[in-house]
Amino acid sequence: MLIAQVTDIHLGFDRNDPAEFNRKRLDQVLRHLNNGPNRPDLLIATGDLTEHGDAASYRQLADAFSVCNFPVHMCLGNHDIRSNFTAQFPEIPLVDGFVQYSFEAGGVRILMLDTLEEGRHGGAFCDTRAKWLCTTLAQDRDTPTIIGMHHPPVEIGIAWMNTHAEEQWVRNFTQAIQDAPNIKGIMCGHVHRSIAVPWNGTAVTTCSSTAAQVALDLNPIDPEKPDNRAMIIADHPGYALHLWNGRELVSHFDSASDQVILAKYDSHLQPLIKKLIGERPN
Repeated sequence: MLIAQVTDIHLGFDRNDPAEFNRKRLDQVLRHLNNGPNRPDLLIATGDLTEHGDAASYRQLADAFSVCNFPVHMCLGNHDIRSNFTAQFPEIPLVDGFVQYSFEAGGVRILMLDTLEEGRHGGAFCDTRAKWLCTTLAQDRDTPTIIGMHHPPVEIGIAWMNTHAEEQWVRNFTQAIQDAPNIKGIMCGHVHRSIAVPWNGTAVTTCSSTAAQVALDLNPIDPEKPDNRAMIIADHPGYALHLWNGRELVSHFDSASDQVILAKYDSHLQPLIKKLIGERPN
């Protein structure tokens, strides 16, 4: 099974521009997924779906996703507003007021979590949300399980975007999953970069944004002394493809950009392909 991921779309950043930069970049990624060689079985969108959480931007989001030739599943990020999101997408389940739900596809169970606390930039995962996660995980400890959420529960090294291991929401989340041996991966967004981290017996990945990216600077930052470092860069619109091969979740990160092809599979490369395939067990 092939799962595509987009994140940090930030629709509505340019509220008065019907052809805004972020919508164009999202459309570019969706065309790439629809028409490229790796059409996914489903797409998850891991939060910051809009910039301001306004109703008009969620209508734009629904319009953008309407072209997808595969199911789309969403969770919320810190730029989203629950009430406006659920008004536009009433079919997405709410549990105790939070956008948390599970579904199965391709022999895998996927849990979508809500780490939004409106008004806070960082993550949140209260006792109510943690209880739902713990209960849901306990219902099935055998089926391979993947978690989708906006905020990564790990320190990523970019000082102004870091999550601290001692944050209460991280403790709540960690405790909720500690007895679940079947979590194969945790897919996140928020940091606008592609990152992979081994964590608590599984792997946490973050996906680059379809909008702008965060500049890679691993130096400390002083909130009292602006130093003119690069913060946001206009790199290519990113996405991820997560391949479940029946054993492991294999994550690939790419961008929807024109690529220079240096070689094609033609008769000249056929002997190499035959040799490579022939070296493997039948």
